[in-house]
Amino acid sequence: MPTSSNPLRSSHVSAVLPPILRTTSVRAVEARNADAGLMERAGAAAADVASALAAGCRGPVVVLAGPGNNGGDAFVVARHLAAAFFEVTVVFRGDPARLPPDAAAAHGALAAAGIRTIDAPPSSRPALIVDGLFGIGLTRAPASPYAELIAWANASGAPILALDVPSGVNADTGAAFTPSIRAAATATFIALKPGLLTGAGADLAGSVSLHALGVDVDDEAHAGRWLHWPSLARSLPDALARTRRDVHKGTFGTLGVIGGADGMMGAPILAGRAALKTGAGKVWIGLAGAARPAVDWGAPELMLRAADAVLAGNADALVVGPGLGVGTDARLLVAGAVAMAVPLVLDADALNLIAADPALRAAVRARAAPTLVTPHPAEAARLLATDAARVGADRLAAAQAIAQDLRAHAVLKGAGSVLAYPEGGFDINGSGGPALATAGTGDVLAGMLGALLAQGIGPRDALRFAVCVHGAAADACVASGVGPLGLTASELADAARSLVNRAAAHAGG
Repeated sequence: MPTSSNPLRSSHVSAVLPPILRTTSVRAVEARNADAGLMERAGAAAADVASALAAGCRGPVVVLAGPGNNGGDAFVVARHLAAAFFEVTVVFRGDPARLPPDAAAAHGALAAAGIRTIDAPPSSRPALIVDGLFGIGLTRAPASPYAELIAWANASGAPILALDVPSGVNADTGAAFTPSIRAAATATFIALKPGLLTGAGADLAGSVSLHALGVDVDDEAHAGRWLHWPSLARSLPDALARTRRDVHKGTFGTLGVIGGADGMMGAPILAGRAALKTGAGKVWIGLAGAARPAVDWGAPELMLRAADAVLAGNADALVVGPGLGVGTDARLLVAGAVAMAVPLVLDADALNLIAADPALRAAVRARAAPTLVTPHPAEAARLLATDAARVGADRLAAAQAIAQDLRAHAVLKGAGSVLAYPEGGFDINGSGGPALATAGTGDVLAGMLGALLAQGIGPRDALRFAVCVHGAAADACVASGVGPLGLTASELADAARSLVNRAAAHAGG
């Protein structure tokens, strides 16, 4: 995640694409490794992170320890920091007799090392605050006295290192209770948590480091993956590498893009331009509006036609919806596309039509060819007959519900875009950031998806690759000084093309 608010430090990552686990799965892993000394390992790993953050800073390291196992991790951190000659103050307002067994043992080891706990934080500014108040099990807002400790930490001006998740953040959803820790860094254990990567949690977690603690979760049935471009680029689909010489434009597929009601013709053209620059051999733009331009002088390679003509053609894949509108004619176009036995991307107004029409929804479910859907939160809310706030409260559950209901590969766009698959799996994308919050970037993504499908790439790989390189293109633009303010959708496709070609050249070398 090169430029987002939540970069993952990969020095402790054991997998090429790091695993993501919900709380129930983490608990199951912990239970299977109950004799492995995980708390001691977690505390030692987090102490290393804390040491780096506090090095050269003046003042004590204040460790906030809660009443559960997250507090036990904090006790271990404090002991290791004290052994490394840091000045450590441990604030603990719980009852030692009521601590869970492992946390009680960690508390005892802290006392045996001569470190006592106090009830209130110091008045001077710390060099660093370690948040060990609540871990992955929190499902409600922190109450007194912990709410006051969170407020003090946030107001202190000192950097905060959170253990596992920032206290107040739901580890499974990224929803943030009031109050929640605003961390500069989070040391998380065993696997990444969805709440660190999507929703409000992505802003509150800061720089995330993953510490596997010697536990292998690669075979965990319910693990998702965190998608980041440097690793995904190493598994470039063969169709994009362009290593064969005996090819022609038909080798790389024909994509049809259908949309563009009057006043919205730029949307399918953006999608088509992106498709060309993501490798599609030919791109037909089917415009639904009456006043169709004869040519796109910005990309004369695009073939502009009436929407019906593209639908009647023999495209290898279709993208339907950008700027389409929601009238009767638009519904007929969506119905016709859904009936085609080719890979299909449903975007924008196509999703709104499906949400409002049970017959269209049933037709999507019945498709045998791959279907990909790309809702933003408002479109997801319409598909789920709810509101955007409820979608945002559990983005992972919303994406999975859409994927399973429509039997489609889905991406719920937003902070930490969530990818969900009809068989039940999920991933969370790590690239991109606020630069993508501008008109037309979703059209570019739809075109990129369509291009990959037209080149014969399977739906899961196409979704993963397009979403990740789309965000990575925005990151590359920002790194070069183009954005985040003012990055336009038109600028993304060139950056994505450059990234893919560099990845192909590296693979070939």
